Amino acid sequence: MSQTVDRALSILPLLAEGPADLGQVADRLGVHKSTALRLLRTLHEHGLVYRQPDQRYRLGARLIALAQEAVENLDVREIAHPHLVELNETCGHTVHLAVYEENEVLYIDKVDSRYPVRMYSRIGKPVAITVAAVAKLLLADLPEPERRALASKLDYPRYTSRSTPDAAAFLAELATVREQGWATDLGGHEESINCIGAPIRGADGRVAAAMSVSAPNVVVSAQELLGLLPLVRRTADAISREYSGTTSPGHEPAP
Repeated sequence: MSQTVDRALSILPLLAEGPADLGQVADRLGVHKSTALRLLRTLHEHGLVYRQPDQRYRLGARLIALAQEAVENLDVREIAHPHLVELNETCGHTVHLAVYEENEVLYIDKVDSRYPVRMYSRIGKPVAITVAAVAKLLLADLPEPERRALASKLDYPRYTSRSTPDAAAFLAELATVREQGWATDLGGHEESINCIGAPIRGADGRVAAAMSVSAPNVVVSAQELLGLLPLVRRTADAISREYSGTTSPGHEPAP
């Protein structure tokens, strides 16, 4: 990268901290004011910085718009899929990816188990929102008023004796999930199926998606599945880092 480009890009994180005048920019870059001014003018021409009436500079609306557009166009499924496949190859169980859209939690990716017993879940179909681990992760991240409003509107089907019985129990479980950073469904939807999940976060720290590993009791016990939780959380963290832009697309295999 040329020195000029490097210096120009160094201005952006400085202005992200707040408006700065020409002298502050020059001091941070370690250059003469004339050099700093030339760089600022170039960035200003492209809408990346804005000169305020008080002669200080701040980040420009064009830069903010570009960042928002980039975030909106990120495909979490595309980023997550190689990690999901890797996790599946390591543990052998069914792996899901889900998002929350328009008051529904939907599976957007699935990697099937290597074992003969398969899950009947399908990509594009809504999950059992009051019991699924991925649903708990996504809904636990909602602001409290929104969580309470949603919980009050939901039905609470008794799929099994372990299903969430009512709004109070659901809100209590979401509070636990929010605090601990992971979720389970241990026979809540189907008596014989257990599931553990972890959140995938975007650059703003909010939960953008959730992933899970599911397996039937005939393949692995609930306790054995819970033993995979560190691996599941490391995988979710790796996806989060790539999705939020804090690491390069190449990723290290999960231990």
